[in-house]
Amino acid sequence: MSTSDSNSYVFEPADAGADVSQQIRDISEVPAIEVITTAAVHLMSAAAVKLGLAAEDNAAELKDLDEARKLITALAGLVTAAAPEIGSQHAGPLRDGLRSLQLAFREESLIPDAPGKGPGEKYTGAVN
Repeated sequence: MSTSDSNSYVFEPADAGADVSQQIRDISEVPAIEVITTAAVHLMSAAAVKLGLAAEDNAAELKDLDEARKLITALAGLVTAAAPEIGSQHAGPLRDGLRSLQLAFREESLIPDAPGKGPGEKYTGAVN
């Protein structure tokens, strides 16, 4: 797939139809709760990295509060909308993780948001 230049890639659609068919079959077997929780965990992980909470030595360099705000807001929307569908057993831990990220954002932000105006708070209410 790659050429002699390791930074260049050539698209090769060979067997693309078979690969897509397999992916469709694979995703059709995954319960909706698993898809929703997996998406939420990815949003949480990305938000944590953008808040500078990564375990790596360069965590501070990865901090980007504008990006973290977007990710936390998306997570809040997903968790709030999905909660009735996935039940409290799955929604509870997601809400806890979301709240932790919202509080971490407040701590990291140099200019505090007004109550109810922080990331995702339009979906969750003010977080203190």
